[in-house]
Amino acid sequence: MTDYPSIRPENYYADLGSAEWERLDADPTARYEFENTLDYLDERLPDSGRVLDVGGAAGRYAVWLADRGHEVTLADISDVQRDIAREKVAEHGVAERVTVEHGDVRDLPYDEDAFDAVCCLGGPLSHVVESLERARAARELKRVAAPGAPVFVSVMGLLAVLQQLVQVAHEFEQGARQLPGLRDSGTYDASLLAEAGVSDPDFVECHFFRAAELRRLLTEAGLSVDTIAGLEGVAANAGGPLRAASETAMRHVDAVVTDPEFREDPTVADCSEHILAVAVARCR
Repeated sequence: MTDYPSIRPENYYADLGSAEWERLDADPTARYEFENTLDYLDERLPDSGRVLDVGGAAGRYAVWLADRGHEVTLADISDVQRDIAREKVAEHGVAERVTVEHGDVRDLPYDEDAFDAVCCLGGPLSHVVESLERARAARELKRVAAPGAPVFVSVMGLLAVLQQLVQVAHEFEQGARQLPGLRDSGTYDASLLAEAGVSDPDFVECHFFRAAELRRLLTEAGLSVDTIAGLEGVAANAGGPLRAASETAMRHVDAVVTDPEFREDPTVADCSEHILAVAVARCR
C-alpha cells in the first residue's frame, strides 16, 4: 500500500504550525465551533479544579480555561503545537496555570480520577482511525476523569464532509472518488487514498462520525452522555459565503446557529462539521 506520511497527525500538525491557533477565527463557521463549545464549557464546568485538555494543540481552549481560573494540563502529541501552546499561554499571561506536555489520547500518562473535568475538543478523537484504539481512547478519557466530572468531546462529522466533497465534485474529481469509501467506513486513511488514486493528499487521517456513533462510543466507555450538539449546525460548510454576509444577515444566522435547542436537534447535530458530546464520568 502507498504510504502517505503527510496525513499522520504528528506530521500534519507540525506542518500546519500556527494556523491551528488561527483556525477558530478563520471564518464565521469556525467561530461557531469555538463559541458554541464555550457555551457548554461555561455552563457545565465546575467553578474551579484541574482540567485536562487532550489534543489541545496550540492552546486556544487551554488559554480560555486558565483565564477563568482553572488549573489546566494540555496534552498533545505534536512537538510543534506544544511549543506554540507554551508561547500562547505566556502571551496571554496564564502560563502559571497551564502545564503543557506530551500526551496521546490512547494512553494518557495520568492517574485514575486525576481531573475535575476533561476536554477533548476540535477532533483529536477523530484522528484515531482504528476502531479498537478509538474505544481505548474513549476509556482513557473516562479513566482520568473523577467520578461525576464533566467530559467534553467533539469530533468531525461524516455527513458534513460528504456534503463538502459533493459540493466541489465539479472541480475536485479525486475528492469525488473518495465518496463511496468514506460513506462506507467513515475513515480517511491511506487505504482510502490509495483506492481513490490520490497522489498528494492535503488533509490528516481521520475517522468522521455520525452522532449516534459518538454517543455509543462514549457510553460503552463508561460515560453518561447528557447532550449531543452540532457546533456549526445549518452553517456547516458555509464559512466562505458567510464572510460576505452583512451584519444584519449574520444576526439572523447567529440566532439560529447559536440557539441551544436547535443545535441539539438530532438531525442538526448529525449534519454539523463538528459534533460535541457533553458527558459525565460514571462512578466505578
